[in-house]
Amino acid sequence: MKHVSFGGLDVARLGLGCMGMSAAYAGHGDDAENLKTIRRALDLGITMIDTAEVYGPFTNEDLVGRAVAGRRDQVVIATKFGQISHLGDGPARKLDSSPENIRIAVEGSLRRLATDRIDLFYQHRVDPTVPIEETVGELSRLVDEGKVLHIGLSEASAETIRRAHATHPVTALQSEYSLWTRDPEPEVLAVLRERGIGLVAYSPLGRGFLTGRFRSPSDVAADDFRRSNPRFTEGNFEQNLRIVDEVRAIGDEVGATPAQVALAWLLAQGPDIVPIPGTTKVSRLEENAAADTVVLSPDQLTRLTAIQPAVGDRYLDMTPLDR
Repeated sequence: MKHVSFGGLDVARLGLGCMGMSAAYAGHGDDAENLKTIRRALDLGITMIDTAEVYGPFTNEDLVGRAVAGRRDQVVIATKFGQISHLGDGPARKLDSSPENIRIAVEGSLRRLATDRIDLFYQHRVDPTVPIEETVGELSRLVDEGKVLHIGLSEASAETIRRAHATHPVTALQSEYSLWTRDPEPEVLAVLRERGIGLVAYSPLGRGFLTGRFRSPSDVAADDFRRSNPRFTEGNFEQNLRIVDEVRAIGDEVGATPAQVALAWLLAQGPDIVPIPGTTKVSRLEENAAADTVVLSPDQLTRLTAIQPAVGDRYLDMTPLDR
């Protein structure tokens, strides 16, 4: 698999998002299958494995730690802090990017991941109560101590990125980006490219919608968080089918699945973009990894780029996003 480099970090063009193995979606799969999927990703040349303390919470980092045992030097472990506060009587689900909380969070992540360093440590969501300079200042001290190798942000605005990068170099921004969500265009992408920061694209398959798996809202399980996602609700769902229908049509032209076309479009947007599709199945992992070999013509790329983004907000509550 091809590799790219940004901010001094070398990674394969495609990564693996592990959230769905422990949280949010119905049918997390069992640990044996999840471990097999992560290990197969390494066999295929995928290097970035993405997790977070809040996934589970905590259980996803433990899963990743077990999966990469004995192969640590093959892996770029990316994890996140800041959606759990450890400063009360017990962990609480709320934003907390204070230096004190970061210290507790990093030690917990290192322990669960069974490693002595985190390759890419993201602030999961911008905490409006803590200046970004204060948060990044603490992260820079963790870099000096060798506990963290690279600093990342997630869902940060252009202005926050500028301020953070002025305090300490930011290696990557993780944000939702796909044919379904074009929010980073154009302002955030411009700021990233001015500063040599990579974009790690989560939900690059539109939370599974772009695969063509869903044809009606009833196809989504009742205990799956997508059931209440505005883009999956009746009315919006039907309008959004036009996106996957065009993706499927181009897939038929090039002999690729809709998922591979959606990922190939993202890869064609620049060498500084790394999609991290998630899955709990080896077969889907192998399908996604093959997107690295799909070649789209200029006309096909133009047609895909011309697709209007999805109808509906991408979260039921958009307020935690730094906009």
